[in-house]
Amino acid sequence: MRKHLGPDSACSVARSLDLLGDKWMLLIVREALVSGTTRFSDFKEALGIAPNILANRLDTLVEEGLMERHSYRERGARERSEYALTEAGKALNVVIAGLATWGRAKRPREGGNSPAFTVGATGEIAELAFVTADGRRVSPECLVSTRVPDVPE
Repeated sequence: MRKHLGPDSACSVARSLDLLGDKWMLLIVREALVSGTTRFSDFKEALGIAPNILANRLDTLVEEGLMERHSYRERGARERSEYALTEAGKALNVVIAGLATWGRAKRPREGGNSPAFTVGATGEIAELAFVTADGRRVSPECLVSTRVPDVPE
């Protein structure tokens, strides 16, 4: 049973962290988004994660609708599962991009690397931005955060 973060479980940030707050969850999503990883053994090798932890996190991602499990069988081998991001899982690209952008700027490392997102048709690098309803870009330093009710999409 998962813990709920704080008394404010009505908060969308707390709800998101209840699911994604473990580092392995976002690293699995990163591998799926950035490297196109779908197979258990590839996630395990890329992340250096223990098999029991990986199995648990993949099961949770499937249960929560962020990944789908599909069976495959290589010739002469037993049936195995691969994991594909759903639309909800792919939508975490903004979270991964935000962490990558922040990490490059605030936690740089010599020889480090981080994900970048490009426009598929042109290869042009896309960056995250706060934009008003009329399309005006706003610097993060100018923002004030407030609480608003959730609005279903």
